[in-house]
Amino acid sequence: MEGCFFSNSLSVLVNGTTNKDFRVEKGLREGDPLSPFLFVLAMEVLTALVKKSKEVGEFRGFKINGEKEVDILQFADDTIILAEGETAYLWSVKVILRGFELMCGSRINFHKSNLYGINVDQWFMEAASTFLSCKVGLLPFKFLGVRVGGDPRKLVMWRDLLSMMKTRLVVWRGIHLNMAGRVVF
Repeated sequence: MEGCFFSNSLSVLVNGTTNKDFRVEKGLREGDPLSPFLFVLAMEVLTALVKKSKEVGEFRGFKINGEKEVDILQFADDTIILAEGETAYLWSVKVILRGFELMCGSRINFHKSNLYGINVDQWFMEAASTFLSCKVGLLPFKFLGVRVGGDPRKLVMWRDLLSMMKTRLVVWRGIHLNMAGRVVF
């Protein structure tokens, strides 16, 4: 691991000519295969902080249909923390995020973060947004190309996803299918 970080050297191509190699002092190169693994390690810290906060009773996730509880969703570089709309949980979220920053040495960009509320008073959303230094987002919002926070029975919730799938299917012609597969297609 140390060799991957500290023995890197790069050169830059300028007008078709490479310059002298130089040592990389910080961070990873763009596209480095270690990046996803390091991200997962860092996100394990955040997940552990949420789990510990739940264990000590300081935080509770969002209950779906009154039974299933969801507290954190993560994919690639997107994270959604779900909680009940109570002031005590706002403090817990702030403590969790600050602890994450301290442990990982990273800073969370709250100005790029959004706060969403379902069945929560507007004054609470404004107060929470001020407290967490983030924006109030509008529902529904997109997460991984799918709209979240609206009625899934309505066609408008699926229109973007259907459009994207149609675009991809138009390009795919089934040229690798045998004759029976083409007939079915």
